[in-house]
Order: sequence, then structure tokens, then C-alpha cells
Amino acid sequence: MFGPKRGPEPSQEFVFPDWSPYTDLAEAAGAYFRDPEVAMEALNGALGDGTVLGFTLERMVSDDGMVWQEAAVCDGTRIILWHGEDVPDEEYPGGAMTSAIRTVPLSRVTEIGYRQLLVRQDDGALRVHGVDVYILLESLDEAGQTGRDGETTLVIRHDAIRLGKTMEAGGQGQMRRLTDFAHLVARVAGVPVDQ
Repeated sequence: MFGPKRGPEPSQEFVFPDWSPYTDLAEAAGAYFRDPEVAMEALNGALGDGTVLGFTLERMVSDDGMVWQEAAVCDGTRIILWHGEDVPDEEYPGGAMTSAIRTVPLSRVTEIGYRQLLVRQDDGALRVHGVDVYILLESLDEAGQTGRDGETTLVIRHDAIRLGKTMEAGGQGQMRRLTDFAHLVARVAGVPVDQ
């Protein structure tokens, strides 16, 4: 069913299965997404005969129960992004969601980087607590004029794919898989990873 995911209590925290042990995209999506059949139909249509070399998945539930899902897949020549998101109840009382595909050729990737949040444990060891990945693209996301004190400046922002995981939202396995995905894309795109 599309639409808000309701729990027994309004303040219920949603816990999702860990997809990181799965190396097969369809199995990982089946274990993690609310709508794996929608995701796989869209992804398979975009992949065609392409082989999945790596992927990362994300799923969130807002305070009002709306589900947001995303997959980023690399087939060696492209990054294929699937995004599914619930549409508010007032628009479609029976429930509805959007399903969108975006395909980015790896030749359009100009920079890849990631930032880790490292937390020192009581024993002095550092532990990764969060990972944020960015994949900068040639295309422009936004361009415009900004002004201050009578002077204007042209501001150009490049399009980017941003992905993140934390201990609370994914855990060690998913953070590791996200970092591996960044390294994979960098390797096949021929762009070194900035850290």
C-alpha cells in the first residue's frame, strides 16, 4: 500500500532490515524497500543488459509516516538512480507514490569525495559514526545572481549526487557499503576519491 506507513503508536520508531549483507540488488531491495517491485521494475528497465557492479540503498520514514526510498546503482558506464516517494494523503486518499529514474553517464562525473565522522571510543580507538558521499557532475544544478551592497555576483552550482549513512541510519555495514560504492564509481569513472 502506498501512503503513510502507520505504526501502532504515532511516536513509533521505524527499524528496517539491514540490506548490507546482500550482494544481489533484487534481494537487497526485497529485504529493505517497502516497494521493491516498483523499484526493480524501474531499475531493470534502465539497466537493460547492464551488469550491476555495486549499489547503495536508502529508506526513510518522515514523522507523518511518509516513506522515501532511493537506490544508486553503478553498471560500469552509468550511475542509475531510482527514487520513490509517497504523495500526501490529501491529494490521493487511496495512497500514491512517485517513482523516478535518473541515468548519469560516468563520463559526466568530475569529482567524487566523502567525509567520515570519526568518534573516539572509551578505549581510545576511532570508530566511523557517519559517512557522507558526494559525486559532482558536469551539469549545472543552479545558476543565478546574488547581490550584496549594490554588487552582484554570478553563482554557479554544479549538480551533485549526495548519499549518506550513519550508525543510527544504516549502521556499520551500510556505511561500509556506501564507502565501497564511492570507491567503485571513482575507479570506473577514472576520478580519484577526495577524502
